[in-house]
Amino acid sequence: MRARLGMWMISKTMSAIREGDAQPTLAMDADDVCLHFPGHTSWSGVFEGKEAVAAWLARFTAIGFQIYPDQVMVKGWPWRMTMSVRGHIFVDAPNGARIYDNRYVIWGVLRWGKLSEYEVYEDTQKSAALDEYLAAHPAA
Repeated sequence: MRARLGMWMISKTMSAIREGDAQPTLAMDADDVCLHFPGHTSWSGVFEGKEAVAAWLARFTAIGFQIYPDQVMVKGWPWRMTMSVRGHIFVDAPNGARIYDNRYVIWGVLRWGKLSEYEVYEDTQKSAALDEYLAAHPAA
């Protein structure tokens, strides 16, 4: 039951992100949310607080990422739930060419229904290649 509800919620928020709207995701975030994105790319870092995560998501949606959940797992008590999302993500250039194609896992902790911490794992070499593409094509 929780996994179905989790899949529904994540599908809904990711659908909004695909349309350029990060507000449903931000509505799920606690004020003191912390996003960890490991690696050494322009996407990497630790982003603390809703404003920092909002800025990261604004760039994310501006690039036009198309993110889809394939599987969602949720466990734990309402005051401390663990959520894991596995899925795929891509970006197409204005001419339709696929410039980024990756798989990801998001691991998160929720407190009373609000996401307090999450970490994103994906192939960071592909993220670095996207950075190179974006540097060479600033209008993309």
